[in-house]
Amino acid sequence: MSLECKVEVFLNNLSEKRIDSIRKSLEPDNVDFPENLSFKIEKKETSLVFIFEGKGNIRTLISTIDEVLEQTQVILKVTS
Repeated sequence: MSLECKVEVFLNNLSEKRIDSIRKSLEPDNVDFPENLSFKIEKKETSLVFIFEGKGNIRTLISTIDEVLEQTQVILKVTS
């Protein structure tokens, strides 16, 4: 039996400028993801939703989420 996990992270009340900055900055990292791991970004009005899905090693999923959130925090600081 393989462990499957889906995590959604919501960033609310963002300006269009910040939404665009985050999406453009993270797009290059959304290439060549490890097998059994995926990452999508969806825009919903003034929010961004990060959708992570992983099968198997949960530590890889957690590390990926941590890395994306760290990068997002830097982007938000730079665009404030």
